[in-house]
Amino acid sequence: DMQISLEEAATGCEKEIEIRKLEICEDCRGSGAPAGSKEIVCPMCHGRGQVVTSGGFFQVAQTCPTCQGTGNIMEKPCRSCMAEGRTEKTSRVKLKIPAGIEDGSRLRSTGGGEAGIRGGPAGDLYVVIHIHEHRMFQREGPELYCEVPLAFTAAVLGGEIRVPTLNGTVALKIPAGTQNGTVFRVRHQGMPKLHGASQGDLHVKVQVE
Repeated sequence: DMQISLEEAATGCEKEIEIRKLEICEDCRGSGAPAGSKEIVCPMCHGRGQVVTSGGFFQVAQTCPTCQGTGNIMEKPCRSCMAEGRTEKTSRVKLKIPAGIEDGSRLRSTGGGEAGIRGGPAGDLYVVIHIHEHRMFQREGPELYCEVPLAFTAAVLGGEIRVPTLNGTVALKIPAGTQNGTVFRVRHQGMPKLHGASQGDLHVKVQVE
């Protein structure tokens, strides 16, 4: 999981995370054995890659735990990785977070997962994005909502006030006779729509004081 702010979700950003995962073993370079060692038939499954266990009237075939289903093992396995070709290490992975991402979205880092057994290709890394609650704005898709105080005289006589956005403040005209709880729409000051050019709106609710 990764935590980001609402501002980061609005603009998009690049983040780096630190994780523990299985990487290619440096001692054997992912082969699972020192140079010159050869493969032999797995003595556990006799080259089949599966072992069969019996349970009453049923027989269940499972991947051989000794050779991991390959049917072969190394004659002289690497002592660092026990012939698996990978060891656990701390790694740093960079993720590009697109503008407009939703809370709970899952991003994929191709090849950012764990290394495969004996030099096999690395898997993918999936990261779930969580967006911190904002002290001022509530979000519903691309729309943002907030409340601002409004002086009684401004509500009666009308005028212009500054309201907050994610990019600073903008002017908002208040008509004379505005009632408490009135909601004004500020165009294109919400969240960007994911992978789109358009942007949501900001909805401002005034609280007459």
